[in-house]
Amino acid sequence: MEIKLKSGLKVKIKDVSLDERDEMLDGVQYEVDAKGTPTGMKMMHSTLTKWLRLGLDGDTSDAFIMKLTLDDKIEIYKKMQEIFMVGEGKASS
Repeated sequence: MEIKLKSGLKVKIKDVSLDERDEMLDGVQYEVDAKGTPTGMKMMHSTLTKWLRLGLDGDTSDAFIMKLTLDDKIEIYKKMQEIFMVGEGKASS
């Protein structure tokens, strides 16, 4: 799936295997406040890099990733979450 970022850059998100998807999702650790409300992500930069390397179809070199703005990385990450979290609703009975 190709997406166009707000910056105008186009990137392709690949179809990842279930194992890759689980590896990506398991690597995310959220910071929460006293009420349990998410307030941020732990190890944000390494998490974003891991998601970009595993989830993008095409160039995932250091040079390419370093050219992306933080806004680009976060936008790609959020889109990947939308795609990869499908089916995470109620368990079937």
